Amino acid sequence: MTHPVDTHVGKRIRHRRWLIGMTQQQLADLSGVKFQQIQKYETGANRVSASRLWQIADALGVTISFFFEGLTGAAHPTGDEDHTPNDLMGDKEAMELVRSYYAIPENQRRRLFELARVLSDVA
Repeated sequence: MTHPVDTHVGKRIRHRRWLIGMTQQQLADLSGVKFQQIQKYETGANRVSASRLWQIADALGVTISFFFEGLTGAAHPTGDEDHTPNDLMGDKEAMELVRSYYAIPENQRRRLFELARVLSDVA
């Protein structure tokens, strides 16, 4: 049985990798493991060692703490129950939106962000 922290870390690895457009094979090559091992990390089936997590963080361009964001002391994802799902990183639509957002040129992206803020204030 997988531990909730291992599952959470695996999801964060998968979604960050997907967000930056990296394949499991590319991450495996940068981390010194086979892609099957990345699959096991991403599902939480295998626990990621500290040194391997360090390599994965470096390959994905994030800090180690990134993988633990959203955990409470009880090892359950947190979220504002009224506005966002508990597992925002697990919401494929949200991830596609973020990926598309960062593909927009910066000046247009700022304008889109302001529009979204105004619309959310009205809602």
